Formats: sequence, C-alpha cells, structure tokens
Amino acid sequence: QVQLQESGPGLVKPSQTLSLTCTVSGGSITTSDYYWNWIRQPPGKGLEWMGAIARDGSIYYSPPLKSHTSISRDTSKNQFSLQLSSVTPEDTAVYYCARSSGLVVSTTRSDYDHWGQGTQVTVSS
Repeated sequence: QVQLQESGPGLVKPSQTLSLTCTVSGGSITTSDYYWNWIRQPPGKGLEWMGAIARDGSIYYSPPLKSHTSISRDTSKNQFSLQLSSVTPEDTAVYYCARSSGLVVSTTRSDYDHWGQGTQVTVSS
C-alpha cells in the first residue's frame, strides 16, 4: 500500500525558504500515470493546490505561487520536495503531499487517492 510522509522544519522565519520532503513507500514515483502533489491548508481556510510532479519529471505550478515555488524529486530515494522562497506569515499552513491519478489541480480531498498526514509549518520570527 502506498504511503506518503512529509518531513521538514515546523518553524521558518519570514523571508527564508521553506523546504519540505515527501517520502513515498509502497510504490515508485516514476511508474504509472500518477502525479505527486503539494497541497496546503492555511488555518481557517480551504485546501490550496500548489503544484505537482509527474512520473516523467514534468512539473506543474499553481500560477499565483509559481514565482516562489520549486518542486523537485530524488528518484533514488523515491522522494519529491517543495521549496517555497521568501515566505511570509501568510504561508503558515498544514502542508500535505498527495497522489492523484492524472493532473487534477483540485482542492477537493477526494480527488487524491493517497495523502500524507500533513505537517504544520509556521512562519514567524
């Protein structure tokens, strides 16, 4: 069974870069037609799709976040990562990695078939 697990610091200072990694087990990020997504949920708000990476390494970003978001992968470790630069307190959220069948660009939880448990990231000095 596929499992996803986010890891990274829980506290980031404003203007710094937030870096998170999603480790996938039970399936390879380079096989089958799955997309590996980053999604976040700020406190009191809904889900926000941030971007995704496909099995061939193609990367897709949410337009509003594209200028300061970077997604990459390490196939040897079966991991994919998120970097968000120049963070502000508005980037405080629970960050999730999730798998989808196809590029869904969705804020509906059920459009993703596997989720990590989520990791709280707070941006504060």
